[in-house]
Amino acid sequence: MVPVSDDADDPDDDWFERALDDEADAAGDPDSSAGDDPAAVDDDTGDPTPEDGDESLFEEDFGSALHDTDAPAIDADVGPGTDGPEGFDDLDFVLGGDEPDFDEAVDSDLPRLDLGIEGLDRMIQGGIPKRSLLVAMGSAGTGKTTFGLQFLTHGLEQGERAVFITLEESRERVINSATEKGYGFDEYVADGQLAVVDVDPIEMANSLASIRNELPALVEEFDASRLVLDSVSLLEMMYEDRAKRRNEIYDFARSLKEAGVTALLTSEASAETAYASRYGIVEYLTDAVFVLQYVRPDDFRETRMAIEIQKIRNANHSREKKPYEITGEGISVYQQANLF
Repeated sequence: MVPVSDDADDPDDDWFERALDDEADAAGDPDSSAGDDPAAVDDDTGDPTPEDGDESLFEEDFGSALHDTDAPAIDADVGPGTDGPEGFDDLDFVLGGDEPDFDEAVDSDLPRLDLGIEGLDRMIQGGIPKRSLLVAMGSAGTGKTTFGLQFLTHGLEQGERAVFITLEESRERVINSATEKGYGFDEYVADGQLAVVDVDPIEMANSLASIRNELPALVEEFDASRLVLDSVSLLEMMYEDRAKRRNEIYDFARSLKEAGVTALLTSEASAETAYASRYGIVEYLTDAVFVLQYVRPDDFRETRMAIEIQKIRNANHSREKKPYEITGEGISVYQQANLF
């Protein structure tokens, strides 16, 4: 474990600038280099410097990376206390039985969306409320990253824009892996419809304060409707102090909610139980929890994988545990099948 230094809240302006510079270079943007303007270069470091009075951490590089896209007007109504998801004052622990049965519809005017995972969407009555914060939780090899790729791809296929932030793999490996599965991330990136950003988890932890302050504006400017962070566990493990870890992840989760985007976090499950995350935090900060786990019969003939919806705020859903497989096309949930 690598603890974060005491000055972890100091802004580090480089993490997204460099990542989005890579996006612009990959797209062949001739105007993407901040160093083309001599007046915008620091004489000592050679790094690009913001214009006087420019308080936005990402404005110039983000605009260059997303050239030829139409930036939407910022909707002042999006945020806490509006039509977005519930705030964190209601930490839904979901261990009780006070939610309605699956056969009863939830009366809600919230706009909804599908995850894009065959079988799982049929287990959710009416779809996931938009602008929710979701988590796919499981041990290694259960398909958490694939879950995120499918979630984004479904939106991209409908003309939405999306952001994939990875703390585990390189940007190139994410794009190649998704493309090999038939998701076409290379084309979506080239078209300016998708931003894939790789961030070192230590760097992200040290600059988390600046990241969470800029993230809502970044998502708004890009017009992203879906976002995936893979994985939040690597970010959590950067904090040795439990109270600091909890507070930092709480504030980061809130920034995602305020961004007005439907966001999916992936998280490692606890070693003791599949129904809790490694640090026992994100399941209480999110609006929906999907548990992916291995199921091993007593005779050890075959190890199966099963998915269960632990909770979804403002939506009704099946409470059954259903088998699923990871194929060349992604995750497929057998909603009509039983485990054994």
